[in-house]
Amino acid sequence: MCQDIRMGMRQMTFDIPEDMAERFSAEVPADEQSRVVLTAIRRRITPRLTEEQWAAICEAANNDPETQQIQAEFDAIPDTFDEVWDDAPAR
Repeated sequence: MCQDIRMGMRQMTFDIPEDMAERFSAEVPADEQSRVVLTAIRRRITPRLTEEQWAAICEAANNDPETQQIQAEFDAIPDTFDEVWDDAPAR
């Protein structure tokens, strides 16, 4: 995710259990910790789509000519391939 460099930043303090703090510090490098927390917060507060919304998104994608072209190209790929070494002479 891109972040607008003009966006203001705000430092916040949270209380978490000591064992979780130790694991977090041990497993996530210091220079990545803010990004990891921000990603978790974004995931939590981003509205979730309903089944109807997912269905509408899928239908729109399936009806998109570019998507249909890509699908046709994938469908044209054979299910099996001849392995070049199957008929290779023995050494």
